[in-house]
Amino acid sequence: MTKSMRLTLSTLLAGLAASPAFAATGPFFSLRNTDFIVLLAFLLFIGILIYFKVPTLLIGMLDKRADGIKTELEEARALREEAQTLLASYERKHKEVQDQADRIVSSAKEDARLAAEQARADMAKSLDRRMAAAKDQISSAEAAAVKEVRDQAVTIAVAAARDVIAKQMTAAQGNKLIDDGIAQVEAKLH
Repeated sequence: MTKSMRLTLSTLLAGLAASPAFAATGPFFSLRNTDFIVLLAFLLFIGILIYFKVPTLLIGMLDKRADGIKTELEEARALREEAQTLLASYERKHKEVQDQADRIVSSAKEDARLAAEQARADMAKSLDRRMAAAKDQISSAEAAAVKEVRDQAVTIAVAAARDVIAKQMTAAQGNKLIDDGIAQVEAKLH
């Protein structure tokens, strides 16, 4: 057998010999009984824990943790209520802003409608003024044309009369007419 096999076999045998089933022999309240020793060690451990007030410390730590959790829950509840209040406030403000925007839009539409009506009225007035000005210009042009035609007719009539008078008049009659004209001018100027 090799050395490693011997070591493994001896470890296995020592483990079997030291098993708890072989150690717990004899009466229960004996120091040779391992179950009794384990019970005494456990009771000693519990006694030490109680002596150093470990359960009180654990309960205190658990109470602190519970109080911390309770405080966190209350803070969370308060934050939730504050968030709901803020949400309601923002929703109210949003509604107010929406109502104001609707009022502004309707006011702008009304202003645009009134401006369009005013522009139509101004356009009609402007058109009426322009029509009146055009009529005035037309009547003025008609009057100017009539005057020009009359002036031309007078000029033609005077020229025709001059030709007729010149052909029919003698020098003595012409001198008499000139003297009568000078006399009329002298009478009107004095």
